[in-house]
Amino acid sequence: MTDAPTYLDVSPQAGARFFGTPGDGPVVMLNLLRFRDRADYSHARDLEPEGGATGAEAYARYMAELEPLLTASGGEVLFAGKADAFLIGPDAEQWDFAMLVKQASKASFLAFASDPAAQRITQHRTAALSDSRLLPLWPANAPA
Repeated sequence: MTDAPTYLDVSPQAGARFFGTPGDGPVVMLNLLRFRDRADYSHARDLEPEGGATGAEAYARYMAELEPLLTASGGEVLFAGKADAFLIGPDAEQWDFAMLVKQASKASFLAFASDPAAQRITQHRTAALSDSRLLPLWPANAPA
């Protein structure tokens, strides 16, 4: 039996598709997040809190440090909270946390995500998560 794939980073193909399509304007990112029981800082030992952290604690640190950069880029967290079981969806698919994050445009999202300070802070996210989904959402009246 093979483990199901996990998704923690944007693939080059998905990034090219997202940034290579026409149209710009506000975009809301739906984040579905599953935390590790214990954060894994093996990739960034210098960022690991003394005594370690849970995945939820590492993610809270990520958000606390990242939110000023998000706001400065014109972005905002519209919603963040605990996730529950799906009312419509697979019973086996469980998420711990969900967020809606709005960016003014794809360009502002790219500038924010490319910021070296944001990339360093994102190491907390990597440590925190065992799996995630990131789905761009566009206003219904956005050009196709």
